[in-house]
Amino acid sequence: MRDALLDGLATDGTGLLHWDAEAHQLRHRLAFLHREFGAPWPATTEADLLAAVDVWLEPELSAARCRADLGRIDAGQALQRLLPWPEATRLDELAPARIAVPSGARVPVDYEPEQPALPVRLQEVFGWTEVPTVGDGRVPVVMRLLDPAGRPAAVTGDLASFWRDGYRQVRAELRGQYPKHAWPDDPLTAPPSRPGRPGRP
Repeated sequence: MRDALLDGLATDGTGLLHWDAEAHQLRHRLAFLHREFGAPWPATTEADLLAAVDVWLEPELSAARCRADLGRIDAGQALQRLLPWPEATRLDELAPARIAVPSGARVPVDYEPEQPALPVRLQEVFGWTEVPTVGDGRVPVVMRLLDPAGRPAAVTGDLASFWRDGYRQVRAELRGQYPKHAWPDDPLTAPPSRPGRPGRP
């Protein structure tokens, strides 16, 4: 049965397991750390994970009795076994799952692209001029600024430049669609607001 399950994984991939959002993010965080720092942070490509199933999928794999059992394996919990020690104690420092923004929210970081990104509503980062960094300060995140509905409004790696040059156009395009949300003349001094808490137009 174990050999049959291994064959199934080799054929159909680790997608047979249960992956929630946190599991996907952990996989991408580890991949980011492997790119930036190398060993002992593990590579998490499909080929790498399949080559290391004996390391990270035990004892769940031994307990599985059919293909459906694979779908009940928590991939995120299993991936924890790949964390190197003692380096793993710095996981949240080097690749934080969330970053606090001026509104007070803690926003999940997207580590899937080669350069990590922070998708956040524009009104939540009023007053922010420096983009946050990850990887021990090595890598600035890309700011994916969203409109009040959560749709892309702008992408920037330089907030100071965006407030100076790009914000006016975004404001002109969106404040008519979202009049209950804040679109201040000076976003650097305006108080940030969280979703569901519109500011004055």
